[in-house]
Amino acid sequence: MKRPSLLLCLAALLLLGGFAMRAANPVPDDEEDPYFLLCGQADKAIADGNFEEAAARLVDAMSIRPESSENILLMSNLGMIYSFMGQDSLALATLNEAHKLAPAMRIVRANRARVLLKAGRDKEAMEDFGAVLEVDSLNLDARFYHGTIALYSGQLDTAEKDFAVLASQDPDGTDTAIALSALYALTQRNRQAIPYYERLIKAEPSAEYYAALAGCQLAEERLSDASATLAEGLEQFPDDPELYYYRAMLNRDRYILDQAHADADRAVKLGLNPVKAQELFK
Repeated sequence: MKRPSLLLCLAALLLLGGFAMRAANPVPDDEEDPYFLLCGQADKAIADGNFEEAAARLVDAMSIRPESSENILLMSNLGMIYSFMGQDSLALATLNEAHKLAPAMRIVRANRARVLLKAGRDKEAMEDFGAVLEVDSLNLDARFYHGTIALYSGQLDTAEKDFAVLASQDPDGTDTAIALSALYALTQRNRQAIPYYERLIKAEPSAEYYAALAGCQLAEERLSDASATLAEGLEQFPDDPELYYYRAMLNRDRYILDQAHADADRAVKLGLNPVKAQELFK
């Protein structure tokens, strides 16, 4: 599953959070408030990708006004910066403290959910995303992640409900296409999955989407379409094992067995599980 860069998404979120805070608390032109100067320096450091500097400036700002209610937002941003830096334990500790101080603040819960998901703690992440949805049922980002966790943990009814909201509120969105293509493919509704994978390939070509589209086309016995998809995919991603795997499947179904075995061998050399390749010919 591909989404826009986590770094870009969260950096944008942090920048928006900082600007929103300062807009709500304007400082007169003739006054240089060190608290807001430090926040501005943190914003610039984030934009420059200098997360260590950004973290230091946020810590400095909070130390100036340790009792300020605005520090909750800074703590939430700081937690995400720590996550950028690969310090997920520190990120979670920071976000847990922010949540303790402001349990009703959605951005804190949503940020903690992202870090939990990154850390592989899917059940806890789903609980946090669910808490966000309880107070903001149309939070589409939380819907996407909540439904995706549900889908891959076998909670199909929940995934269906979450993705139905995405489809109704943002029918042309990339997240909606990612969600519904995965849902339909995993539940054997290949014909319904195909147009979403086609849309994703137009928006952001990737080996993953080409392989998934070819798999759905093969399941529907659309061999000519699968052949075209694989040719286009392999032209762009000539070292992707899944594309060779599906071309092996295509050649097997066309009874071109020499080429099928050659493609399967190539897929294994590129990293495909050999057992998966062997299953093609049983």
